[in-house]
Amino acid sequence: MEKKPTTIIFVRHARPVHPYHDDRNKPLSDEGLRERQVVLDTLKDRKIDAFLCSPFKRSIETIEPTAAYFGMEIKTDERFRERKVGDEAGKDYLENRWVDFDFVEKDGENLRSVQDRNMEAFKEVLHDYEGKTVVIGTHGTALSTILNYYDNSFGVEDFKRIMHWMPYVIEMTFDGDRLLEKKELAYVDKSLK
Repeated sequence: MEKKPTTIIFVRHARPVHPYHDDRNKPLSDEGLRERQVVLDTLKDRKIDAFLCSPFKRSIETIEPTAAYFGMEIKTDERFRERKVGDEAGKDYLENRWVDFDFVEKDGENLRSVQDRNMEAFKEVLHDYEGKTVVIGTHGTALSTILNYYDNSFGVEDFKRIMHWMPYVIEMTFDGDRLLEKKELAYVDKSLK
């Protein structure tokens, strides 16, 4: 019998309230609450086996209606959280971060740390849900470090391309831990508004 591939559908959160004092508990804006419908419309005809998520409120709120539609609970994993933002003084902090994954702003977290913890969790998902379809609620930087792990040419320009896509839905298909295919399913481009 042929082994079934594992399908991971990453959902980057919809637009949150901005500015907001508490990054972990930052909720979706009214616009973001409406636009999470894009996620449900994109996934409602699929077979989904599990919903996993960053513990950050905006990520959970983005996939809640879709998980409810499927009658499933959302399991959070602290390792899927977003990067701790530090003092982003200076004009080249974004480029510096992508040129050197060990670069970090004062009181921040570098991309290597984000990638390491996200990949630790993600490899467990690939093992535990082999042959299944899983939705993972995530963040722009966290997702980008996973995309970079599978394609090290993914860099700052690729990050800038998707930086304002909220929500953003991308599907990745795996044989074991080997990436077979990735395709963008849906996004709302907030840079145009």
